[in-house]
Amino acid sequence: MDRTDGQRVVVGVNGSLGSMTALHRAAEEARRRGASLMAALAWTVPLGGMRRPGPEAQADAFRLAARDQLRGALRAAFGGSHVGVPVEAVVIEGQVGEALVSLADRPDDLLVVGTGRRGLWRRLTGPSPSRYCLAHAGCPVLAVPHAPLHDDLDALRQLGRRGAGLGALLPGPRTPR
Repeated sequence: MDRTDGQRVVVGVNGSLGSMTALHRAAEEARRRGASLMAALAWTVPLGGMRRPGPEAQADAFRLAARDQLRGALRAAFGGSHVGVPVEAVVIEGQVGEALVSLADRPDDLLVVGTGRRGLWRRLTGPSPSRYCLAHAGCPVLAVPHAPLHDDLDALRQLGRRGAGLGALLPGPRTPR
């Protein structure tokens, strides 16, 4: 970072709508504070991974896939336009909450996380990354709730899964008066 004050806004990004909302809020906070923006994507080897053709080759493949996912998320969020602050894209191996807390290790950092909703399976498998960050970070944490539009998109997805399609959401033909 080339900022003399060293202030950073660290944000977790994975390409989901919630993380994109958090990314935009983090960019806004970085501009407001005159800080740099560090967009981070944490990755782990999926269960059953690291079998063949060798652990290092597979780890490299996962790391490259994570890098591509992060770059794609940044392109989708900002479309190549200037963000207005220095941006660093970081790919880090580890669980999301732990990785973000390790990156936002300065007292003057701001850690921005999306809160998103979690399904039953995710709630049973462990604490949410945002809760982990709130409990363990040594810097201020800004938890960004999901946008109301996410509820509408989730409803559309549910209709699509049930086979209703978008036609069920649109009004029927209108008769002229």
